[in-house]
Amino acid sequence: MSTHKSTFFCKECGAHYVKWQGQCNKCNNWNTIVEEFNEISKKSFWDHKNSELIRSKNFPKSIDEIEIKDECRIKTKDNEFDRVLGGGIVAGSIILLGGEPGIGKSTLFLQLSLMINKKVLYVSGEESENQIKIRANRLNYSNKNCLIYSQNKLESIFSHAEKIKPDLLIIDSVQTLTLGSIDSMQGSISQLKTCTSELIQFGKKTSIPVMLIGHINKDGHIAGPKVLEHMVDTVLQFEGDRNYLYRILRVKKNRFGSTNEIGIYEMVSEGLKEIVNPSEILIGNSDQKLSGIAICASVEGSRSFLIEVQALVSSAVYGTPQRSSTGINSKRLNMLLAVLEKRAGFHLGSKDIFLNVTGGLKVEDTGNDLAIICAIMSSNNDINIPENYCFAGEVGLSGEIRPVNRINQRIKEAEKLGFSKIFISKYCDIISSKKIEIVYLAKIEDLIEHIS
Repeated sequence: MSTHKSTFFCKECGAHYVKWQGQCNKCNNWNTIVEEFNEISKKSFWDHKNSELIRSKNFPKSIDEIEIKDECRIKTKDNEFDRVLGGGIVAGSIILLGGEPGIGKSTLFLQLSLMINKKVLYVSGEESENQIKIRANRLNYSNKNCLIYSQNKLESIFSHAEKIKPDLLIIDSVQTLTLGSIDSMQGSISQLKTCTSELIQFGKKTSIPVMLIGHINKDGHIAGPKVLEHMVDTVLQFEGDRNYLYRILRVKKNRFGSTNEIGIYEMVSEGLKEIVNPSEILIGNSDQKLSGIAICASVEGSRSFLIEVQALVSSAVYGTPQRSSTGINSKRLNMLLAVLEKRAGFHLGSKDIFLNVTGGLKVEDTGNDLAIICAIMSSNNDINIPENYCFAGEVGLSGEIRPVNRINQRIKEAEKLGFSKIFISKYCDIISSKKIEIVYLAKIEDLIEHIS
């Protein structure tokens, strides 16, 4: 038995309404609400009652009767991916990967399916078997138990999964899936929600991990958008500039581990290469003394590495000065410029300012503030900062240098790469170091005295 239902959804934020209206009340976007006619069956599309894949039956238990068992995680042989997930793929978990088109999402999951020593069912609704085989030939991995299936009908996928009984199910991508019982177009919110719900039920009942690839919209959010992120166990974001080689795998949500981990890859012709020591790659090796360059001891997640911050300050050619940043939040840049103007007496209101993090990486650590300010002051005064200087500190609105987390880890990373001096906040709790000189700063004025 089935019922017909007409609903209205916002294409941007997923909010639903009983009738059409011009503006969405939640995201305030205009003309994003569409009508969908759904034919929803009251019976579950995946008949789990007759499934042979169900390995256990759950019944309500008292919390005192529940025994804690060790998590069964699947190792993928990709150290970056395993660390981001917290040690591997948890059995029965649902993982959603988002990223811009062409960033390498399909390459990452196909590479994982070829590396792992398990039976994998790789389902693609976007490419044929021949296209997937061409990409697989470029990768230096092989897995005879990796089965490729080009299909977008969820009923057929479940039917083959019942016969194959894979250890891992990969869907590329979730926006291409369709259910015949849902009377709406491919990629609609109704199809997304229903197909994802069925895949979640499949994964939980059978303990088979399900990995989904999700498209993103123009705002950078996973298309749906928050509808899918709330349903799954883990949300990963694959970031990077397609014009550069480096990619960052960042975790946005993780029910089975930390959300402070990142993985760094390099896109090469043979696929994605793990970056074990990103500091040696992200720092330039130029012997010339140049202004506007500062080295920062940054931390992303639990990993510390050194990055190079570049700044260019020049007189504004046009009426309104330009403020441009690549790899760093532009609002954070505007705040630091205001602090320099107010607390340090730098007149930057009529200057064009451009900021860049080398390698095309996007960093969010506030400990980069000190290096950003140093690079701007260096370019403005046209003086070079010694190449063996390193910076790690957060700058407050009153101009004070605030302590940052994992300072000892940052200092050890600078020591390892041969830096002779690091500038930090005087309020940090650190261990003594004999290999590197530690300079303590209380406010921006103290920094100007050392580098001017």
